[in-house]
Amino acid sequence: MLYHPISPQFFRLSSARYFQSLHDVTKLTMSTDNRRQLPGEHFEPRQTATSDDYTPDQSKSLSLDPPRQRLVDDILALYSCKPTVERVKRYTSDCVYDDQFVYANDRYKMAAQWFALPKLFSASVNNGYQVIKNERDFIQFKNDQSWTFRLIPKTARVTGLVSLSLDPSTVDSDFIQVKYHKDQANDKDYSHEGLGFSFKKWQADNVPKVLDAPEMKEFEQDKHAAKEDVRRYGTGTEDGNAPKEDFTKM
Repeated sequence: MLYHPISPQFFRLSSARYFQSLHDVTKLTMSTDNRRQLPGEHFEPRQTATSDDYTPDQSKSLSLDPPRQRLVDDILALYSCKPTVERVKRYTSDCVYDDQFVYANDRYKMAAQWFALPKLFSASVNNGYQVIKNERDFIQFKNDQSWTFRLIPKTARVTGLVSLSLDPSTVDSDFIQVKYHKDQANDKDYSHEGLGFSFKKWQADNVPKVLDAPEMKEFEQDKHAAKEDVRRYGTGTEDGNAPKEDFTKM
């Protein structure tokens, strides 16, 4: 049926569409606001890979706008044993940091990991990285890092897949923060179960208790940040809600 532009039917239809659009926008805004308030556990990225080869190809790296590039630069500086209070503030107070050795579920625990690195390693050098995903709320890059131990005259070169879930509240700002930081060094994701995970959690919980770093005072209030129970998956394979991707083609 056609409606004349000045007919009553036209105005009723236009009003209905307007209020439906307004309703949809309101729902979206409420959903976004609710997401902003969720703790880091809700932002976990999960993936398995066809290969554990995460060697970066810098010539294929995606370009980033200045705020996102500054974020990645700060993360790489942290990996390179150059922690500062400002760089650690790249994370929200309720963030999660998850790698082979650590599961830290607030910024206080995570800060301890970054400030402890220079005490464990005499040097950490970034050999290159490749941004492979640059989405509104997510940045992912392959990373190549060389770690020189302080007590043992040995350097270990490690490649990994770094996934950063971005904070919805700051994703459009000049100082973007991270809700969930995951670092994977092999083709599997983390199950968050068993003795290995118990050690990761114990390590993160106890390093702040023994670390002598005055910068930690800046983050003491983060011990009380919102937390939820860790997500447990039973396995680090595809069956553990971790879709498989071929990162060698990126």
